[in-house]
Amino acid sequence: MEFEKAHQLLMDRHLSVRTGERRGRLSRGHQYAEKLMLRNVWWPLFGNLDDLHPEYEVYDWNRKSQFLDCAFLPAYGRFGLECDGYQSHVKDMDRERFNYSLNRDTFLSGMGWRIIHFSFDDVQNRPEICRMLLQMVIAPALLRIPSGPSLTPLEREIVRLSWSQKKGIRPRDVMLQYNVSFRTARKQLQELVHKGLLRPVMQNTYICYYEPVQGVPDLFR
Repeated sequence: MEFEKAHQLLMDRHLSVRTGERRGRLSRGHQYAEKLMLRNVWWPLFGNLDDLHPEYEVYDWNRKSQFLDCAFLPAYGRFGLECDGYQSHVKDMDRERFNYSLNRDTFLSGMGWRIIHFSFDDVQNRPEICRMLLQMVIAPALLRIPSGPSLTPLEREIVRLSWSQKKGIRPRDVMLQYNVSFRTARKQLQELVHKGLLRPVMQNTYICYYEPVQGVPDLFR
């Protein structure tokens, strides 16, 4: 399915079940920037809009209603996606609104949310950075899905480390980070290759380093 059709179905589905201010907020709030975030950042990684809720209502510590640009609510976590424009979220923000914004995100974190902020400029001009950051935040949670590969705590940490490395991960990186032997580090990396989470980058017959499988692995979709 193409993005435009999937996005229209997403909007139609949520508009059909919402009423009052929640419906009005969806009609008014989900505009060009929010749609561009889904098109440029989300769609290339997932290829679907499943479990997404545009203009999702949440409450702060005073039970004051707020709306996230988009919520991702799979079985394994709660993630809030925000596309922040410089004009509205920084330049025109006074001290009170700035304080409230920080406190709201901290409160939601305490309630189990992972709030992910992207700048509109990056969404529009450098979406590959946003995709990399989105994958780093969401992918570790995917590793805890029961249907996914069984991973040890060390394997999970190595996968997380591989996503944070700019040019792949080597046994030496694992040795230094987790204080294990070269033999253990190499074995762990090879096991993650076997489980489909890393791939070796070769030069002739020599493995130079390992890198995470691009995108979200099919077995997690």
